[in-house]
Amino acid sequence: MIQTPYYLIDKSRLLPNMEKIAWLRENSGAKSLLALKCFATWSVFDFMAEYMDGTTSSSLFEMQLGRDKFGGETHAYSVAWSEAEMPQVVANSDKVIFNTLGQLDRFDAATAGHARGLRVNPGVSTSEFDLADPARPFSRLGESDPAVVAKALERVSGFMFHNNCENADFDRFDAMLNHIEDRFGPLIRQMQWISLGGGIHFTGEGYPLDRLAERLKRFAGENEVQVYLEPGEAAITRSTTLELTVLDTLFNGKNLAIVDSSIEAHMLDLLIYREPARVSPDTGDHAWMVCGKSCLAGDIFGEFRFEAPLQPGDRVSIQDAAGYTMVKKNWFNGVQMPGIAVRELDGSVRLVRQFGYDEFVSALS
Repeated sequence: MIQTPYYLIDKSRLLPNMEKIAWLRENSGAKSLLALKCFATWSVFDFMAEYMDGTTSSSLFEMQLGRDKFGGETHAYSVAWSEAEMPQVVANSDKVIFNTLGQLDRFDAATAGHARGLRVNPGVSTSEFDLADPARPFSRLGESDPAVVAKALERVSGFMFHNNCENADFDRFDAMLNHIEDRFGPLIRQMQWISLGGGIHFTGEGYPLDRLAERLKRFAGENEVQVYLEPGEAAITRSTTLELTVLDTLFNGKNLAIVDSSIEAHMLDLLIYREPARVSPDTGDHAWMVCGKSCLAGDIFGEFRFEAPLQPGDRVSIQDAAGYTMVKKNWFNGVQMPGIAVRELDGSVRLVRQFGYDEFVSALS
């Protein structure tokens, strides 16, 4: 038995997402690039690469990981590139995407002859959180003025729009795409490719995939461009659990269970966005607050219901624990870093990585 805590990636739960991505690619003509900022666990890249076209990055290291471990097309984007990074970016990417016209100007000579793109901010988004809203006031994420974007026309072959955030509403996506076409249509039609970014939750239950395929195909045809999508959460949603063990229990007005993990260290987005984790089935007569083992007072996974009172040694599985977890995990309090395990399609489970004191020490100086 694998010692907890560990992330368990289940290929049988990852597969439906991959099949939907492949279906969309076949029926819309849009290519799909895995957004490494969300999920970069390369032990399953060989499996995912059978269904996806490559990767997109937010940094030099992510770009290199995509090139080395995933293959396919490698798109290199960063909010700001440095001079020291640019030779490696050009050598290891298929396309380099600049966040601003200023960055394009700065690296014009260094990237001459390389496929280049520019991030364009359409000024609208689906984010429910100001923290994650690319269209927030004074946003630094992309150029928003069509007149400024037009100055790049002779030097770029495509634009990247990334303005969706966990958007499961096709009609809302459609309206936003209409807005993009209305505002930037004449510029888009001079490009060879357009990335519509990630945040489109098209692998979710009940999403009208056929309508999305038709809309993307129409957008590509009317504008004569190759469309790219950059799924992150959509690629790995519901595929992974964080497996935990109860270490202690107490009562302080509520039943509390302390587990061998921490949201501060292992599921940081729960803390950042003040959202609870999920367990399944979350039913039963016994209500318990599941708490992390760090010294942070608010290190709490959430309140859930169980069939029996929790006791030390009981296992708890936190659901949907792939996106923005392993890429953000940290050594806060020196809490044991979760291992990474993969459940193969035949049901067998293999531990692919375990972290110990040596990794804790090497992360410091």
